[in-house]
Amino acid sequence: MAFRVLSFSNNLKHTAQIGELLARSFCSGPKNVGFIGLGNMGTPMASNLMAKGHKLHVFDISADAKEGLKAKGASTYDNVSDLAKASDFVVTMLPNNDIVADTYDSILKGGINTSTMFIDSSTIDPNVAKAVQKKIKAAGANFVDAPVSGGVPGAKNATLTFMVGGTQEEYDRVKGLLEGMGKKITHCGSYGMGQAAKVCNNMMLGISMCGLAECMNLAIRLGLDAKVFADIINASTGRCWASEVNNPVPGLIATAPAANQYAGGFATGLITKDLGIASAVATTSNTPIPLGALTHQIYRTLMAKGLANKDFSVVYDFIKNSDKA
Repeated sequence: MAFRVLSFSNNLKHTAQIGELLARSFCSGPKNVGFIGLGNMGTPMASNLMAKGHKLHVFDISADAKEGLKAKGASTYDNVSDLAKASDFVVTMLPNNDIVADTYDSILKGGINTSTMFIDSSTIDPNVAKAVQKKIKAAGANFVDAPVSGGVPGAKNATLTFMVGGTQEEYDRVKGLLEGMGKKITHCGSYGMGQAAKVCNNMMLGISMCGLAECMNLAIRLGLDAKVFADIINASTGRCWASEVNNPVPGLIATAPAANQYAGGFATGLITKDLGIASAVATTSNTPIPLGALTHQIYRTLMAKGLANKDFSVVYDFIKNSDKA
């Protein structure tokens, strides 16, 4: 029996080693990489791939965004179809379901190389990811959903977490490329499971930011010094990403959007979109999400107040002043 257990363990180790070899071989040496979507996240992600030696082919509706990467050596395109034909890998980093679906329809209309690997790192409904995958597969190529976590700092520092949905072979094929933009690449399961993981993670993110903002406001009103209480949270059980990296109280973290009038960071409009996706998939799966639903409503209120472009930590300012309206 001991021999069998040892043999099974060795087989698992051997399988893992094969996967690592495949990952290296698929992304050994510079590749032609298409990158579509050069916003706050896409631009630094594409820049990191260029720093790894890959040849970048880029597209965005913003001419300034394209020119910024062209100055670094990227080739720019006026349409996504030509970009895809010139690329071994195509990464899309786009705002929402409709834009992702329309972008891939435009790519497919021009015909694609069956050897091209498509990677969508947008945050969208898992069902949209599955639908896009079916279209790409029908055209003879491969597609994985690989949304990210880590925000703009993670994109700039190449420390993003990628959540990949696809087959094991497809995961092995994209892992090496994704490691040029992130430090943790996780295979979540089949198509759409990367998006499922991301949607649930972002619901947690929204809930935790609202909770932190509420508690910071209460502590300050009770007379606690904001920095003292923030330090207590980060050394105690209330610690979270928002408290450590993106505290919503102005002046506590110099690099947080709160220190810059909530400019930059992760826009309120985007967290609201992600919470809407969470609400939709919760409904279709008959899953109760009372805190997620309440958080969605809070951020929808912020949207109605014209705060869509502010970092989502602006919820603190909203809560702090809600009794003064």
